This record gives sequence, C-alpha cells and structure tokens, in this order.
Amino acid sequence: MKKLLLASLLLCFTTICLAQEVRYGVRGALNVSNLDFDPDATFENKHRNGFAFAGFAEFGFTEELALHTELQWSAEGGKDEDLRADYIQMPILLKLSTSDRLSFMAGPQVALKTWKNNDGFSTFAFSGVVGAEYMITDELFVDARYSYGLTNILDEDDIPNLEAKNHVMQFGFGIKI
Repeated sequence: MKKLLLASLLLCFTTICLAQEVRYGVRGALNVSNLDFDPDATFENKHRNGFAFAGFAEFGFTEELALHTELQWSAEGGKDEDLRADYIQMPILLKLSTSDRLSFMAGPQVALKTWKNNDGFSTFAFSGVVGAEYMITDELFVDARYSYGLTNILDEDDIPNLEAKNHVMQFGFGIKI
C-alpha cells in the first residue's frame, strides 16, 4: 500500500512539473451552507451564510485540461452558533474547458477545522466538489461550486449515534495572474 501511495504521489508531481502553463490567483466567495443529519435533526436546522477566501495555482496540461489546486478558508455549518465550523480546505480539482470562457471542474477536498477545541466537531473532513467557471476577461472570472461532505464531521466520541455532513454552495469571484 505504501509503495502504491508513493508511486501515485510521484506520478502527480511529475505530471504537475510537465504542465504547460501555470497560473496563480485569488478568489473570494459567498457560502450558503448547512448540515445533513442522520438521523434527522430534532431541532430547527437553518442554513448559514458565510464567506470563503482562497489562493490558487492552476497547472495547464493542454488547452482543455488543467489541475486546479487551492488553499481556502471557509465558514460552514449551520446558522446556530453551536453548529458553526470554519475550515482550512484544499480542493484538488480537475478542470475541463469547453470553450475559451467556460470550464467545468470536479474533485476531492480535504479540510482541517479551525474553530474551537472540544466543540463536538471532528478535526478533519473530506468532501467532493463540482463546479463551473466563466471567464469575464482573460484575468477576471466568476464561478459556482457545490461541495458535499463524504465524512461525518461530528466527533464520534462526543456525539455517538449521530452523523452530520456539510453541504455548501459557493458563488465566487476571482482574478488570475
């Protein structure tokens, strides 16, 4: 297993090093997030409006295909103070351009909680992300993304027999350098 992981990492770094074009940039987004509980919540579970800020690097393989990596801070969870969790996230998205202006992306996202200690949330989270990006000019863009949690974000030791998963809609604006 370790050999497979090492070989995969080497392949990723080799692929990134062979990329034709590298672009950097910054992005800000409005989040609309909430939690899906299993079993269903017995309390009022309203969505939370928040923000996300990110820096990114985009490694172009061809004119149509790129790897988009990001380091992002994101305010997520529910509206109630006890249901809020903020994260440092790293989405790794494969991006497919269908025209000069429009691209679609998908991939995994890992997250590290940055809120309080012993708040009932687990430290790490894993999500899947899909999105679309529209280039307004050669540098400015708008995008929309949807991420859905694949792991339970509640600490199983503190809150047994209850699972919660983040789901977030992001509406972003950014600039590529």
